[in-house]
Amino acid sequence: MLKDLLNLFFPKVCLACKEHLLANENIVCTTCRHHFPLTLHCENQNNEIIRKFYGRLTLEHASALLYFHKNGIVQELIHNLKYKNRQEIGTLLGEWYAEDLKNIHAELFFDAIIPVPLHKKRMQERGYNQMTTFGQAISKSLQIPLCENILHRDSYAKTQSKKNFLERTETKKSVFDVDFTEKDHHKHYLLIDDVITTGSTLEQCGKAILKIPGAKLSIVCMAYTHS
Repeated sequence: MLKDLLNLFFPKVCLACKEHLLANENIVCTTCRHHFPLTLHCENQNNEIIRKFYGRLTLEHASALLYFHKNGIVQELIHNLKYKNRQEIGTLLGEWYAEDLKNIHAELFFDAIIPVPLHKKRMQERGYNQMTTFGQAISKSLQIPLCENILHRDSYAKTQSKKNFLERTETKKSVFDVDFTEKDHHKHYLLIDDVITTGSTLEQCGKAILKIPGAKLSIVCMAYTHS
């Protein structure tokens, strides 16, 4: 009864379209789930993200779950995750995408997951990294560790409120480096991020990870900006 009363005064809404959720719906409504723009990258190993990084990074695999369109439901979903602390969205997308990644993992075998990190100051301001729950869900499903202490961000840029969402999502001025020991050598790392736009951030992160002797690299993201 208390739950029904709370729903009356504070109704649950879909975090993608903002419509009221039905009793059997959670986080995202059934309509939005059916209309999510899936990339199907896992079915095509020579997909557009692999091609985007030709000559920039040597990758074993690269893919994204969804296409990102300006003012679309995917933008709304990731905005809620990134700026409104709705971390359950990361879990939802991670669990969803992990099912597609199981066959890739069986073939290539990822040793560890590395999320694109926030600078320590930004982490203190926001209180969380929006990639953590996404990474945790994939880690649990594929049974591989999530490593948040290998890759770090050395530079800090203040949030530019006048920039649009995509410009805020992926900056070209970030600087990344790695801390590793001999036990980290010769491993296949799965680098994860939210939205791929230019690919600049992932390129810098990837180059840092590939400083580790014998390292191999794959990339998985929640969404890809469809041109």
